[in-house]
Amino acid sequence: MWAPASPCNAVAWSRLGDLLAASHEDGSVRLWDAVTGQAIRAMHGHHGAAMTVAFSPDGLLLASGSSDRTVRLWEVATGRALTTFEGHSHGVRSVAWSPDGQTLASGSSDKTVRLWEVATGRLLRAFKGHTLGVRSVAFSPDGQTLASGSSDKTVRLWRVRSGHALRCLEGHTDWVLGVAWSPDGHALASGSSDRTVRLWDAGSGRSLRVFAGHTDWVFGVAWSADGLTLASGSLDRSVRLWEPRSGRALRVLEGHKHGVCSVAFNPAGQTLASGSRDKTVRLWEVARGHALRSFEGHTDWVLHAAFSPDGHTLASAADDRTVRLWEVGSGRALRTFKGHTHGIRSVAFSPDGHALASGSDDKTVRLWEVARGRLLRSFEGHAHAIRAVAFSPEGETLASASDDRTVRLWDIESGRALRTFEGHAHRVCSVAWSPVGLTLASGSDDRTMRLWEVARGRVIRTFEGHTDGIRGVAFSPDGLLLASGADDRAVRLWEVGSGRALFAFEGHTRGVRGVAFNPSSQMLASGSSDKTVRLWDVQRGRLLRTLEGHKASVQGVAFSPDGALLASASADGTLRLWDVATGACLAILLPCPEGWAAFSPDGRYKLGGDIAGSFWHVIGLCRFEPGELDPYLPSPLRIPGEEPLWSGA
Repeated sequence: MWAPASPCNAVAWSRLGDLLAASHEDGSVRLWDAVTGQAIRAMHGHHGAAMTVAFSPDGLLLASGSSDRTVRLWEVATGRALTTFEGHSHGVRSVAWSPDGQTLASGSSDKTVRLWEVATGRLLRAFKGHTLGVRSVAFSPDGQTLASGSSDKTVRLWRVRSGHALRCLEGHTDWVLGVAWSPDGHALASGSSDRTVRLWDAGSGRSLRVFAGHTDWVFGVAWSADGLTLASGSLDRSVRLWEPRSGRALRVLEGHKHGVCSVAFNPAGQTLASGSRDKTVRLWEVARGHALRSFEGHTDWVLHAAFSPDGHTLASAADDRTVRLWEVGSGRALRTFKGHTHGIRSVAFSPDGHALASGSDDKTVRLWEVARGRLLRSFEGHAHAIRAVAFSPEGETLASASDDRTVRLWDIESGRALRTFEGHAHRVCSVAWSPVGLTLASGSDDRTMRLWEVARGRVIRTFEGHTDGIRGVAFSPDGLLLASGADDRAVRLWEVGSGRALFAFEGHTRGVRGVAFNPSSQMLASGSSDKTVRLWDVQRGRLLRTLEGHKASVQGVAFSPDGALLASASADGTLRLWDVATGACLAILLPCPEGWAAFSPDGRYKLGGDIAGSFWHVIGLCRFEPGELDPYLPSPLRIPGEEPLWSGA
């Protein structure tokens, strides 16, 4: 087992109580199976911290608000981004659905509350009156009234239909950070940085009760479904349960290692979820206060992998903002490149293997010296996140694809921007050079792949046929074919010279995230959100093999230079190395925050750096630290770092 990466800002339950969503400081929104504790998926798209999250009443959609000033709408079943609501001039702190699911409210540091029509994304109304940022919003159970809590120390009530201010609730002596309606709509609870929770009569605005006991800011408040229990989460690392009628403290739930930012009851009211700055979400049994489960994910998504030209080294790019170098034969981590300020989506070696390029959500491309890990240059110019990077065959030029809908070419030596390719109608997710370097292919969320003439920057051909966004493109090494993988679950093969569609490889049950040809151009690999890698016969258009083992979406695939190995990068936080001939998994590589681990399928492992709290053995309900069981085993599981991890390495 292994553990996570980014502080949690908010948690929310689905209508049925089977799913739990969490928004994180790294901009991700993560979905969990509340019953098994399994991570289902992480949704990426925000360019700043994801501050808030809320399920639609029917449980089909998820809304998130971010410091990037936007509200995003996601499809729960697929994780697909549906709509982006733009209009706030500062970060969004809170979102709330109307009971009928047709309207969405957002509260922002720009001092306003905005009301949006979900179906169209249209702004319906802006509520103005707060004199400082809005920290929390909540609809009354009947959907007629909206409550907002603000840094101006007040709670305001608004008439939803007209936008009129109904009432201003005053009494807190510091910021109001959370508001929540009682199930019957008669009362309102608010949590504040004055360390108290207050109960208000919604009809008169009168303060009914003050709950004192927390020793630091109270960030989140929530009611149980029967209205008999009130929960509050605080920076003092505790969750407290209160009886609203009497004001009596029922229980203190302790276990988080850092402040609690959000609390939420499941629909039945028997379980409470808490999200914390310690990077965990915890579930608690309300009746007895017992801790039921802690959701601790991977270090973070591993989004891309690339082999060095000699095949001895593997580079991985991850959402934890690092690039790591691995020794292929031993599985040993060699070096970590740090400097990006957001997740890294793509990595590529220069043809001579001396330099490494990385593209990040921080809008930059960085060039690194492989031997020493030194930053050589940072390329800036894109307006949004960078999805892919690729070196030209001669190694003098670098291409980058971005959410700003462009592909840019950069001069490696000077860092100068050479050319910008414009024409895609949506973000560009993938880019690849032809083997001779005269043309460039790009795949976009506009469902097209474009072939560009590098010298003049003009479009030679547009390939159409996919019914959803294209996530991966690749030239065959002989330059005759192009492959594309898309969210429509298909891999398509195209003839470069004519633009003719040759095959559509079907079999993946979810979107395809990456494609790669083997060195002979006879085999194609595809990685998918269905957690599998598939190998295809290019000449016959048939499936050769399905590689299974990843626990989450496969984000990228890469063949070794000799074609014998395949690397896959996954949202489960690991890299896997596969034997192409047999389909066997040879090694699992796990980046940890301050170290690394590598595993072989027979249970042997090696470690490096500080992996405390990131890796352990589990037998039944017992947890053992690495090496703790070795004295009781016939042969030690741990092997030295320099030794081969698998036979034949």
